[in-house]
Amino acid sequence: MLRFLISRVIQGIAVILGVLCITFLLLKQAPGGPFQGERDVPEHIRRQQAAMYGLDKPLPVQLLNHIVNFATFQFPPSPKTPGRGVEEIIAQGFPVSAQVGLAALCIALAIGIPTGALAALRPNSLEDRASTVAATLGICTPSLVLGPVIALVFGLKLRWFNASGWYDADDWVLPAVTLGIIYSAYIARLTRGGLRETLAQEFIRTARAKGASEAAVVFRHAFKLACLPVLNFLGPAAAGLMTGSIVIESVFQLPGLGQHFVGAAVNRNYELAMATAAFYALLIVAFNLLVDVVQALLNPRIGFKEDS
Repeated sequence: MLRFLISRVIQGIAVILGVLCITFLLLKQAPGGPFQGERDVPEHIRRQQAAMYGLDKPLPVQLLNHIVNFATFQFPPSPKTPGRGVEEIIAQGFPVSAQVGLAALCIALAIGIPTGALAALRPNSLEDRASTVAATLGICTPSLVLGPVIALVFGLKLRWFNASGWYDADDWVLPAVTLGIIYSAYIARLTRGGLRETLAQEFIRTARAKGASEAAVVFRHAFKLACLPVLNFLGPAAAGLMTGSIVIESVFQLPGLGQHFVGAAVNRNYELAMATAAFYALLIVAFNLLVDVVQALLNPRIGFKEDS
């Protein structure tokens, strides 16, 4: 298991470095710069500003400095946010995104797993067809459409919640419900497919032949293997939910991490954009590692293999 964890950590570090390099090159290829919006600034002043933030150095040197700063947690100052470090901005935005994302993940699991299991246990029935249609609609409906509809109904018409903003303790409800409904559709489809496939395996027929009850067959033998596709999906999905959905945060005007990332990319805030991308990559690596460990514990045939 130790070799397995070391291998995954090394791979994760390589992924984070790759994300940093790609983000840096893409930002540098975009037109404009961090000082473009400033007016009536003499050229020699701009050169001094670029030298102050190390932007006058060759690109490989700038990239190396960024990597070293992030690796040592010495986050560089940003010309777009004077007086506020990128770590402070991430620390302020992440709790909002995490609260909405965690609630959305719980809603998605609470809806998706029972719906998918019910459809798998009653194939070709009314419940199966209804859940399949509902899951397909959920997958096909973009958050840009579902979010305003939910805000209009529950925020503006019924006035149960605020339609936008982050003011009250229950402002996470509408964005979390929007994301939860969309992700529950994916989870329902994966649960249905995984459980249907597992119930057709030979060891399930053997368990039934030995006289095991249907509840024991489903929950003790089939369900833990049927959840493996859901676990594979939950790794990157959980990271994406907890770091903020850009569309949902824009619809509901949430001060989350997604909004900061978009603003950093548009305003050429290189330091904040790279830090946000690296933080997102770190979460994906961490959640995928957790998924690999859980999968190895649930399925002994996988085990803690370096190539699994």
